[in-house]
Amino acid sequence: MDLEYIFENIEQSFNESKAIFRHLHQHPELSFQENETRRFIENKLREFGYQHIETNVGGGGIITRLETGKSGPTIAFRADIDALAINEETNLPYKSIYPGVMHACGHDAHTTILLSTAKQLLSIKNQLSGTIVFVFQHAEEMHPGGAKGIMNSGALDDVDVIYGLHTKGDRPYDGTIECRPGFAMAASDSFVIKIQGKGGHAASPHLTVDSTVVAAFVIQQLQTLVSRQKNPMDAGVITVATFHSGQAVANIIADQAKLSGTMRTFNPKLRNKLKSRIEQMVTQICDAHGAVGNVEFSDGYPALFNHHEQTHLIRELFKDNLPDQSILTTGPRMGGEDFAYYLQKIPGSFFYVRGGVNGRTNYPHHHPKFELDERCLIDGAKAFLIIAKHYNSLHNTHEKVGELHAEHMDR
Repeated sequence: MDLEYIFENIEQSFNESKAIFRHLHQHPELSFQENETRRFIENKLREFGYQHIETNVGGGGIITRLETGKSGPTIAFRADIDALAINEETNLPYKSIYPGVMHACGHDAHTTILLSTAKQLLSIKNQLSGTIVFVFQHAEEMHPGGAKGIMNSGALDDVDVIYGLHTKGDRPYDGTIECRPGFAMAASDSFVIKIQGKGGHAASPHLTVDSTVVAAFVIQQLQTLVSRQKNPMDAGVITVATFHSGQAVANIIADQAKLSGTMRTFNPKLRNKLKSRIEQMVTQICDAHGAVGNVEFSDGYPALFNHHEQTHLIRELFKDNLPDQSILTTGPRMGGEDFAYYLQKIPGSFFYVRGGVNGRTNYPHHHPKFELDERCLIDGAKAFLIIAKHYNSLHNTHEKVGELHAEHMDR
């Protein structure tokens, strides 16, 4: 597999990649509703020459395989395909045509990158060995996510290693790729706290149990769980994002209050500890004020753990094959990502490609003005192709890759 030749093909196909990206950006679809997006992906794959395409995998994913017919490892690449319920505020000529729906997290770029990778690898199939699996995953943005369903479907049971990427629109494009071994993204859980007090007239607070005041105590004390009851070496965040009480009437004390928020952790033991302490704290504060409290947790995605061997491997591969680009080891992020489910069962790694637009404000992900420099489409495809070349060259060591997979499954 001649990387120089295939890199030239990627660059010469840039206009085609941009056309795919812009179509996807103009036609975003929400999680578990990606019907037209799936049809577009399937049609593109058939246009490239893929004939056996699995649809609705795990509730909405698309998977196709490049079977070389030669012995070698089975490697997988994944892209998420869903968009967000955000009204786009960019001035792009290819901005979303659907009010209230936008690709504000780069999933349109991820899908384009994986389609480009699939096209290029099929064009040199006779130079490859083993099997390459392309996973177009639905519903990354909405719990329970699409990754869990795809894993439970058994469609990836034979995969030896898996890789995914994410574009970074909040940093300007400069060719940088970011990798991190170990915990890279946090577990993301949400909670709802309901407080039942006793309402009454605002002039007679002594005859009531003011749920608003109780909820305010809860909000303040929750912050001490992070600042005073957690080892400072263990990262953790508790954020109360909404607070509702009362009926917008100034002289009535509310009998009910409702809080909701999120909790982010890396350490599974800390995750369980904070859940337990939140419940205890709410109960104790409510008891002290004569109210009744209830906490409901919704478990989000687990912490994303990049396997050390696979992460160190791709970092060195990128350095060797992209000498003019910066390859950085970065710190962990508190955001959540359901690629974590794949990495719980399959060795692999998840990395980042910078793609913010130079000379303009680089808005964060999930912002209505989020946009990407389309050159990151080339960098992402090159990164996947470098990984594919490495495993293609390992076709005589399939047993070793299989052993690594087995060792992980036994942990």
